[in-house]
Amino acid sequence: MTEANDIVATATEASGAAREPLLVLDRVEALLDGHGLGQGPLRASRIGVGGGSNFSFLLERGGERFVLRRPPRPPLPPSAHDMVREARLQLALAPQGIRLPPILAVCEDEGVLGVPFYVMAFLDGHVVTDRLAPGLDDPAARGRLGDELVDALVEIHAADVSDPALAAFARPGSYLERQVRRFSQLWEINATREIADVVEVGTRLADELPQPLPDTVVHGDYRLGNLMVERERPDRVQAVLDWEMGAIGDPRADLGYLLATYTEPGGGPSPLGVSPVTALEGFPTKTELVARYEERSGRGVGPLGWFEALALWKAAVFCEAIYGRFTRGELGAEDGRAAAFEHAVPLMAETALARLVA
Repeated sequence: MTEANDIVATATEASGAAREPLLVLDRVEALLDGHGLGQGPLRASRIGVGGGSNFSFLLERGGERFVLRRPPRPPLPPSAHDMVREARLQLALAPQGIRLPPILAVCEDEGVLGVPFYVMAFLDGHVVTDRLAPGLDDPAARGRLGDELVDALVEIHAADVSDPALAAFARPGSYLERQVRRFSQLWEINATREIADVVEVGTRLADELPQPLPDTVVHGDYRLGNLMVERERPDRVQAVLDWEMGAIGDPRADLGYLLATYTEPGGGPSPLGVSPVTALEGFPTKTELVARYEERSGRGVGPLGWFEALALWKAAVFCEAIYGRFTRGELGAEDGRAAAFEHAVPLMAETALARLVA
């Protein structure tokens, strides 16, 4: 669902709009023309689950389909929603065989839509969140998808970070220390209220930094809901999506995030409330996920409580930003679920603190 003023046909309509639209069709058409992407009039509609982070739009033109990905309306927190960086990381990973949607165009000219954005190929698959894709009604198929969830992550962590295209994303110093420092700073920007647990978790994470493992590519938001599965083979991962948080760093950050967002069969739900279908029979337990990761990667990971806490705490900080946009009326009707962050953000912080104490 898209708000009526989110997509306008012409730049003239955009200039007279009450608030800046998310898409201006004639400007996007011109960009597509410049890259030889489709012909004729353009139709656009928003796709993906709402929540107030980055937006994805289905573009249909001359019998071809593409996906445009852009950030929310400005102002944006420092270093957040960097579409150009996100696209370039995927372009650097693609030659190494990582499962990705092909990037077709990157627009850095803010005169087009007011923000940088990129266009990628449309992939006709399923994203599994609160409903199973057709073909996953069999526990054995769900088990195979659970294995694929791990194997696709192992592939990402096996990418050669010494390759010049990827090495450009490496930064000196501790990735984990930077993560804690950055999200502590973001909390000061994002906070709409005082939540003592968020502050305490940030302090404890900084005081208890683990010794790092050798660097790998880190996705940063790795979970079932950010994967697309094949339509004909839904137990097979087609592509890994949403690389906004991608970086070079400690691979346990991804594994901790996966565990923190995963609901295992017979277990309690994740406080993030994402991908609840993994509670169904056939999906692996968390212990089985970690065991398969260690076996396939050849990498021992040790205790992961600190990394689960980091994941939950970062999610709390990030979701508070979405909640703030919701309370200020900056989100569309389709993003009404952001209201749940009023209670979910404190729960994430409380659960993160429990992971550190355990």
